[in-house]
Amino acid sequence: MKRNHTMMQFFEWHVAADGQHWKRLARLAPELKAAGIDSVWIPPVTKGQSAEDTGYGIYDLYDLGEFDQKGTVRTKYGTKQELIDAIAECMRHGIAVYVDVVMNHKAGADETEAFKVVEVDPANRLKVISGPFEIEGWTKFTFPGRGDEYSSFKWNFEHFNGTDYDARKGRTGIFKIIGENKDWNRNVDDEFGNYDYLMFANIDYCHPVVRSEMLEWGKWLVDTLQCGGYRLDAIKHINYDFIREFAAEMTRKRGEDFYIVGEFWNPDVEACRQFLDTVDYQIDLFDVALHYKFQAASLGGRNFDLTTIFHDTLVQTHPTNAVTFVDNHDSQPHESLESWVGDWFKPSAYALILLRLDGYPVVFYGDYYGIGGPSPIDGKHEAIDRLLSARYHKAYGEQNDYFDHPNTIGWVRRGVDEIPGSGCAVVVSGGDDGEKRMFVGTKRAGESWTDLTLNRDDTVVIGRDGWAVFPVNGGSVSVWALPVEQPDEDESALEHTLETDTEEEAAAGEN
Repeated sequence: MKRNHTMMQFFEWHVAADGQHWKRLARLAPELKAAGIDSVWIPPVTKGQSAEDTGYGIYDLYDLGEFDQKGTVRTKYGTKQELIDAIAECMRHGIAVYVDVVMNHKAGADETEAFKVVEVDPANRLKVISGPFEIEGWTKFTFPGRGDEYSSFKWNFEHFNGTDYDARKGRTGIFKIIGENKDWNRNVDDEFGNYDYLMFANIDYCHPVVRSEMLEWGKWLVDTLQCGGYRLDAIKHINYDFIREFAAEMTRKRGEDFYIVGEFWNPDVEACRQFLDTVDYQIDLFDVALHYKFQAASLGGRNFDLTTIFHDTLVQTHPTNAVTFVDNHDSQPHESLESWVGDWFKPSAYALILLRLDGYPVVFYGDYYGIGGPSPIDGKHEAIDRLLSARYHKAYGEQNDYFDHPNTIGWVRRGVDEIPGSGCAVVVSGGDDGEKRMFVGTKRAGESWTDLTLNRDDTVVIGRDGWAVFPVNGGSVSVWALPVEQPDEDESALEHTLETDTEEEAAAGEN
């Protein structure tokens, strides 16, 4: 019997820029596996504009912390060898590693170039607001620290279709580059008229040489790191046809078990469906709609109808393609897509992704270990660990929902014979103290169940008819089940030997 798979996003925006993050991952791999994490999404591994860059201001795709460029050899997170060692250590413990891949833009060019552009309206990139004129743009990438190692490809303005800074006049704007076959790609999100352009020097995926180079780089990266998958950044801004081609090429290169999830930041489920259709369902998507539901629930409290929590979400409409999450590095306070889920509701939100049948859930590093920066937030690893334990040991089998009250909802997982003691009853309250009468099965008659979250210290005895009333504190969550038995060291070692999934199984993300 396969155990449930769980991913961790192993970074937050304010991880210390001390070059120790890859070492931290290697050190924590055994603890993560013991907690029930069997895949990690790591931040961009390629050289950014500086040693402090999070990796999204991407400079050199082939520099993984190996060359002296942009004032540093290492990246924010460490050196290339430390990265390779960390991935190997994760794999040794049965943890798949998904690398964050940034392919929308490039930043920190080595030289400026003169070329012609037109300026467009930031609120409608299809609306031209100037005649043609010449600017000096930071679009020439020569990589003097790396030279031709791994790739001799050098970038210039012909490989981009837009930029945001005119060095000649010291002026910012959105400037569309003029040239033969130059335009925004139309096969992208339609926000702001056309959302091909996002930031920095925007890569032109209509250019055949660019497409070829990026495909070769994707294959080089996976060969170099031996990772289990990719997380694709900002894909609603990239030609959807290229994403389909890229996913197909990576699968052809590494096999069907190579896992890909995309950041398609659009809460509209129909838009997500259209995108999945376009890319032939080769990748999964983060469930942005569900994240916003969690935020709305945390803001609304008793005024939010919990029975609607999964309405119009990806996990409801496309359960096998939904990667569920509570928060991430972009939604955390002070970041670009700030939409933080309130602390009081966070354990309930994690129960809603970790203890249900559908979706591939992600635990956010910032929720688990805490967030740094101007407004530090403590981690909730003890509360999340209890839910992870419930997911690993209990959340199996048939699911029955009791979504019949706007402030108090519940569900039951009936368990499976292959995992003794599995099965649980979960109750979530967004208002006052509540309870749910739920059926857990006649074979559970007489069992004494406790709250694995430790939010309540009472005991529920299952009735002869398989029913019981499961209470919950106001604004809280309770997970009722038989206590988790703690194996001794010999039993634990045996369980690890028998049940640890291979990296390929973990990468599949199946429940």
